[in-house]
Amino acid sequence: MSATTIRGSGEQGKAVEYQVQQQDIEFLLDDVFDVQSAWSKIEAFADLSPDVVKAIVAEGGRVAAEVMAPLNQSGDAEGCQWQDGEVTTPTGFAAAFAELAQGGWLGLSGNPQFGGQGMPKSLGCLVEEMFWSANSSLYLYGTLTVGACLCIDAHGSPEQKSVYLPKLYSGEWTGAMALTESHAGTDLGIMRTKAEVQSDGSYAITGQKIFITSGEHDMAENIVHLTLARLPDAPLGSKGISLFIVPKYLPNDDGSVGERNGWSSGSLEHKMGIKGSATSVINYDGAKGFLLGEENQGLAAMFTMMNYERLSVGLQGLGAAQLAYQHSANYARERLQGRAPAGPQNPDAVADSLLVHPDVRRMLLTQRAYAEGCRAMGLYVGMQLDLEKYAGDQRAGRIGQLLTPVVKAFLTDRGLDCAVLGQQVLGGHGYIKEWGMEQIVRDARIGQIYEGANGVQAIDLVGRKIMRDGGKTLQDLLGDITATTVAPEFVEPLADVCQRLDAVTQSVVARAQQDPNLPGAVSVDFLDFVGLTLCAWLWARMASCAPQNEFGDAKRATARYFFARLLPQTLGLEQSIKAESAAVMEMPETLF
Repeated sequence: MSATTIRGSGEQGKAVEYQVQQQDIEFLLDDVFDVQSAWSKIEAFADLSPDVVKAIVAEGGRVAAEVMAPLNQSGDAEGCQWQDGEVTTPTGFAAAFAELAQGGWLGLSGNPQFGGQGMPKSLGCLVEEMFWSANSSLYLYGTLTVGACLCIDAHGSPEQKSVYLPKLYSGEWTGAMALTESHAGTDLGIMRTKAEVQSDGSYAITGQKIFITSGEHDMAENIVHLTLARLPDAPLGSKGISLFIVPKYLPNDDGSVGERNGWSSGSLEHKMGIKGSATSVINYDGAKGFLLGEENQGLAAMFTMMNYERLSVGLQGLGAAQLAYQHSANYARERLQGRAPAGPQNPDAVADSLLVHPDVRRMLLTQRAYAEGCRAMGLYVGMQLDLEKYAGDQRAGRIGQLLTPVVKAFLTDRGLDCAVLGQQVLGGHGYIKEWGMEQIVRDARIGQIYEGANGVQAIDLVGRKIMRDGGKTLQDLLGDITATTVAPEFVEPLADVCQRLDAVTQSVVARAQQDPNLPGAVSVDFLDFVGLTLCAWLWARMASCAPQNEFGDAKRATARYFFARLLPQTLGLEQSIKAESAAVMEMPETLF
């Protein structure tokens, strides 16, 4: 199937192009994972035909191509504007978001009882990547809304679900997540926003939040904040946090918007990237809130939304990697510069293309290996979440939970890496605004920071998930990897990396019993080790079932590059993880 071309709006140079990877997506769905077979065993997806799936992917690509992408560079240049508490989004954003909403994309995986379409999360992962690639600033308004829906669906009362979910799925209302305070970022236990119960059973919310993505804007008639606050008699720390629904306008009984609530945008943050996304300081002045879930259980409830956002932000990193690769590969094909080491390959021209240079190929193959490997990883994790939710597969649920921090951190780290490599391929043009690559770099950077910084994801992986079960879930995953039938050339290196990861995992579990600093000292390296191992497995699977044509030839060549040039990073990571925490901790604080 032909690819859809997405073209940005650069005024000079060559505009950024993005091609929806329809062929690769169908290859993953049909040949690598055979998702139709898996879905046919789940009652909720039994009638989901391959034709419907392909139509959803194609239409998602059209929305990305024709609606979202043309506003990417212009939205970055214009940014959002703040005036007396009112926020205006870039020209065209409101109309584009309306089309995104009217197409049902915000409710793609939503609860059908309240207007969602009930599609698999794994299918949603593939669609989200396209939206992130096309316009990350615009899609941020969507992903926060989807996350709010998940949280309300999981923890809301029947009345709250009936009031809020249909409006959020339809995009008439949007969602936002209000956690961070100026003194309390990752450490939410020291937050100060307070909630006081009122005679009507509602709560008065007072305090200030910062970095609130989509907290105020002009693209929906109502904005629903899910806000963390502390009750007066709440226990200290994270065990004393409650979660509240705090809408911009209070809903009337008929579902229409009523009176304005007591919160406002105090200012917009001035950011490095994602400038079309409105990121506000929000001031709550006795705003009316409604308890979501149980008192003092707000952090646990919020993590329903946070875990979705972490997977989604990982896909944002993937989107950046894919966009950067395509832009730099197109540039390298067309840019004539120098001659091939073995002699002229295009003697009739003044120079050969950049593709004749080994180092340029190194950069492009690295981008491609990570982009396509991480697409498979995102789909795999989405499948585990589907199996847990719809088939009650607890083993798949444990693997999905184990890999959620890996997807968030590994994909966003590689997303920035690939964006910087793309910028390097373009050289000076990569540093010039009109060519669009420098925007990809700026937009990609935030993925490593928000929704839990990547260092925090790594600590979650090692300090919580690995230590909690002694590495048992990871061993189950490694067992799946080594039991997979792959081409002979990949069997030995795949078995070797799995054996080394298992050994280093058991070493960390044992050493951490006497050294509480060890999990934090080795966690980032450990997460990268897991990510590279998972990528290697997926590349072996893709190469082993790829067709005998140009598409398959590219898969096999990229897989061999990954195993030869990228997987060996695990050798250095292994040695780093074996080091004691003293290497990190022995320097006194006074010497920093």
